[in-house]
Amino acid sequence: MAQKRKFYVVWDGRAPGIYESWEECKEQIDGFPGARYRSFDNQDAATEAFRGRPEEHMAFLRRLAAHKNAPVDYTTIPGIRLDAIAVDGACSHNPGPMEYRGVRVADGAEIFRVGPLEGGTNNIGEYLALIHVAALLDRRGDRTTPIYTDSRTALAWLRRGHSNTKIEPTALNAPLMAILARADAWLAAHRIVNPILKWDTDAWGEIPADFGRK
Repeated sequence: MAQKRKFYVVWDGRAPGIYESWEECKEQIDGFPGARYRSFDNQDAATEAFRGRPEEHMAFLRRLAAHKNAPVDYTTIPGIRLDAIAVDGACSHNPGPMEYRGVRVADGAEIFRVGPLEGGTNNIGEYLALIHVAALLDRRGDRTTPIYTDSRTALAWLRRGHSNTKIEPTALNAPLMAILARADAWLAAHRIVNPILKWDTDAWGEIPADFGRK
């Protein structure tokens, strides 16, 4: 019998978000003082629960929920790799609350979502999304699944071998900057072998992982 799928919501941890494996969830809560998390049997329930985070984020999350992308049948668009994972980041103000996520191109299923984290930028979110999915595929031993991004800046940082943000560290953005430092350290220690592809927004429309805020 196939194992029942679980989704894990982390409200308070190193990187608040929704995770689809216990291993990823545990990384966020292990040794984190006052960690708050819970498992759910389906993604809708997990997403609804995550939107019940502390009050300072509620208005922000309601605005995000109000903007949903219409489903797109990518099988009708030549040139798109349906076996790929698409990533994107988004930020309310600059800097401001930032989050990022990855979705399967074939069906739009969300694979991971992290944030909101205070004091971020779009560029940081898009870069972290790339590193997150690359590390996830590396842990799974998957060396072939392509990764789509629409961010030239994230690709430039990837080629550089580390992030290049101008955001100064503060008490407010300390959790985010710690995640960024870990992402840089991961990239320095690993070679990404999965194809990193540029999403052609002009020809194909918004990337499947887009948050729909435009």
